Amino acid sequence: MALNIISDHAANLAHRNLARAEEAANRSLAKLSSGKRVVSARDDAASMAIGSRLNSTASALTSGIVNIGQGNSMLQIADGAMATIDDVLVRMNTLAVQAASENLSDTERGFLNDEFVALRTEINRIAAATNFNGIQLLGDGSDVSLDYSDLQAGGSAEVLSVANGFSNFTITDDNYWARDANENGSADNQLRFDVLKTGDRILLSAISEIDGTSPHRTQSIDITDYASSGSKALNAGQTQTLDFEDVGVKVNLNFNIATTITNALAQGSDGAGADGSATAQIFGASPVFSVLEDQGNKLPDKIYFQLGGGNTGGAQLSIPTTAVDGAALGTGKTGTETSLDELGSNAIATSAKAQSAIEAVARAIDDLQRARANVGTNQNRLDAASESLASTLENVKEARSSLLDLDVAMEMTNYASKQILIKSSVAMLARVSEMRQNLIRLLAG
Repeated sequence: MALNIISDHAANLAHRNLARAEEAANRSLAKLSSGKRVVSARDDAASMAIGSRLNSTASALTSGIVNIGQGNSMLQIADGAMATIDDVLVRMNTLAVQAASENLSDTERGFLNDEFVALRTEINRIAAATNFNGIQLLGDGSDVSLDYSDLQAGGSAEVLSVANGFSNFTITDDNYWARDANENGSADNQLRFDVLKTGDRILLSAISEIDGTSPHRTQSIDITDYASSGSKALNAGQTQTLDFEDVGVKVNLNFNIATTITNALAQGSDGAGADGSATAQIFGASPVFSVLEDQGNKLPDKIYFQLGGGNTGGAQLSIPTTAVDGAALGTGKTGTETSLDELGSNAIATSAKAQSAIEAVARAIDDLQRARANVGTNQNRLDAASESLASTLENVKEARSSLLDLDVAMEMTNYASKQILIKSSVAMLARVSEMRQNLIRLLAG
């Protein structure tokens, strides 16, 4: 074999093989450390593409199983509330049967009627309050709000403007303000405010009118210290919340309240005595807000659950909802019969009305059982969907595993083979070094 000074083919060949063996060993080591057969597209581009889609499918199926679990929880909440309503209806039926007997006097039947009407109100409350994460399950949500139209249109409430120091008014007790004993809605519920000067103090009074009864509740808070020279004076941009807990409202004051209080303190009190003890109404007529009743969150016709990643009908499951409030219960399967709400405030006040109430409550119980059966059916449907998704997820993961997961035993064998090649290449480079020493000795000859 020729000995060359410029070129050394043997050394180059051994080095190239060593580099290739090291690269293969590093790629094998990357697979062993990650547990994946396909670390990058260079390993198997087709398997990586299919495996990525399978990963996405598995993730979507997992989310679908979670959605089904939440759906079952939602339906269980609905079923629990309907079980309570069922107990209430049984009691209402008992009351109606008692009231239908003519051995009772009007007074005794009136007691039964009061409980009957109260229980019907409780059914409506349960239906309105039963929700899952804000989604109504048994009926429309009940809510009330203040009518600001008078404030905006320059009516009596205009004096409660931002310019006079009043930023916002909020109802904090919906149940109190939604009261409706005379069955005409919340139209006769009002919130009044008085700004009063009593001696050298300024009071802000909140007065509630419920069902036209005035005052129903009253609460006053001393706001004198919010004057510009007071200990609670507000700076520009600052607000202060006054909580009228007894009346169920909150009022936000802004820094303009200082001017209102200062002007009020400067006013005289009509008819005031020498000691200034008389009380004056600063704004003249009492500013009034009417109370509006709205239905809050509506009961949806259907609730949809996403079961997979596709935007198709097969990837969604819909569950219909059924209202079980006083307006729906008793209407019967056709929805044309008299409901519990339509029985009125004297539902069982007479024997004849009690007889009608017995029939209405019987229909209501049937209506409720149909709704509960619908819930139970859909719970079983969700269980079946969950089992199907779990089986599909298992198979998808198995398919993904066969494409992307590493056969550790095989790769360990490959890695050991590459290690042997590396050692062999290093040994051959050592032999090349001995050949170079022979050339040096020849030259030194």
